[in-house]
Formats: sequence, C-alpha cells, structure tokens
Amino acid sequence: MNSDKMVNRATMIRDFPADQKPRERLRALGVSQLSNPELIANLLSMFSRMIAGFEDFVGLARSSFAESCETNGISEAKVCQILAAFELGRLAASLLPDDRAIIRTPADIHNLLGAEMSMTAQQKLEVVLLNTRAEVISVHEVCQGMLDSAQMRVAELLRPAVRENCPAVIMVHNLLSGDPSPSPEYIPVTRNIKQSTEMMDIEFNDHIISGSRGFVSLRERMGW
Repeated sequence: MNSDKMVNRATMIRDFPADQKPRERLRALGVSQLSNPELIANLLSMFSRMIAGFEDFVGLARSSFAESCETNGISEAKVCQILAAFELGRLAASLLPDDRAIIRTPADIHNLLGAEMSMTAQQKLEVVLLNTRAEVISVHEVCQGMLDSAQMRVAELLRPAVRENCPAVIMVHNLLSGDPSPSPEYIPVTRNIKQSTEMMDIEFNDHIISGSRGFVSLRERMGW
C-alpha cells in the first residue's frame, strides 16, 4: 500500500463534527481538558497515523527525528513541530514556579517529575533537595543511562545536598519498561542510603521508582 492511500485512511480533522474538532474543544473546554491525541491535533492537521506508528503516547514522546519521519504521511516540518512541542513541555515541567512545590506525599513527587521522566528515552537518577518545610529547593540529575543498584552510590547522591547544605532529600529514578515494580536489589541499596544519610544528619525522605504506569514509594514498601 502506498503512502497516499495510507494518508487517506488516516483520520482528518476536517472529517470531525464541528463540536468535536480539537481546536473548538480547546476553545470551549480549555487545554487541560483535552486528550493527548487532541493536544497533538492542535499542532498537526492529521494525527492518527502519527500516534499509530508507535506503541503509545510515551513511545511517540521518546521517538527521534528519524523515527518520527518514518511515519507515513507526516512531513519533516510537522515532525519538527511535534518534537519541539514535547521538548518545550519537558522544559516547562522542569521549571518551578515562584511558590515552591511542597512534597507531602510520594504522589507529589510523581506529579512533579513523573511526566518528564516517563518521556525520556533513557533511564536517569535524580535527587530532589528539600528544605525544612518540605519545599523543593532544586532537582539534580545524578546519572543517566542504563542504571543498576551499583550506580546508586551514596557519595554521588548526597553531593548536591552537602554542597547546598540541604536538610532532606528524595531519590527518584525511572524504569523504561513502564512498570515501576522495584527489583529486589533496590531494597538493601535503599536501606544503605538511608543509614548513610542518618549519619550525615540528612533526612532521606523516600526513594521513588517512576514508570509510565505509575510509581512505587520504597519508603512505603519498606515501612520506615
């Protein structure tokens, strides 16, 4: 089947009823009420084929320029638009407002970093620094790439906290599989980190494992 026929089979915005067109729905409901495909549709005139070329929305977000260009019927200009939009979203998610985010529960950390980490194409380990009011001071990427428990070295994890004289930290890392279930070796590593932070008078609030299908708090799992 040639690309022209494949384009004709894809859903076109002009075929939608007037009250279901993404632009009209955004105007009426606001951007936060739109689905992922509708958000993309406001950037692209044809979107079904682009999403269908990947397993899911996260797969599209992780795609490279070359991979996205392989999608039939999508021009390089449109690919540039959507990849730039994803990157702007990542940057916006990483910028804290003047009123600092307050971390009261593991879900607060996942809400702060989960979207960004689920869209990255690599595993990465980040440390969140908190003040005495549980407000986020800063977020530091400690390492990136294929992570294992051996890479979670206490000295590397705590260097930002020591440098900034920070009283509390949270460790966060993502799993590309999307399943946040922790491997067995994470338990003793997390316990070792907690013991080390106690010796340094730094509170180790949690170790969060994040995936596109949710998150796991090792603090809750281990019951400390």
